[in-house]
Amino acid sequence: MALTKQIIIEKISEKNNLSPSEAKNTIETLLEIMKSTLASGEDIMISGFGKFQVNEKAPRKGRNPATGKDMVLDKRRVVVFKCGGRLRAKLNGEE
Repeated sequence: MALTKQIIIEKISEKNNLSPSEAKNTIETLLEIMKSTLASGEDIMISGFGKFQVNEKAPRKGRNPATGKDMVLDKRRVVVFKCGGRLRAKLNGEE
């Protein structure tokens, strides 16, 4: 099962003795900061966790699966996540 935003809010509320609305506001603020930072093309580095990075994808040839017709897919920006060393160690049971 995936960890949802609601579960994160509940855990932050419990661990930090905050009301659920305060925890929700904190998470919403954090997510808005992250979204606006990434939208502006800047990376986000969280020490001990990893790095969210915006990559530019060049236009490329593609194919419409319904018609089989060739087409050109526009350039786009994507977000990639690179795992930090401490997180990688924890995932691999080394910590």
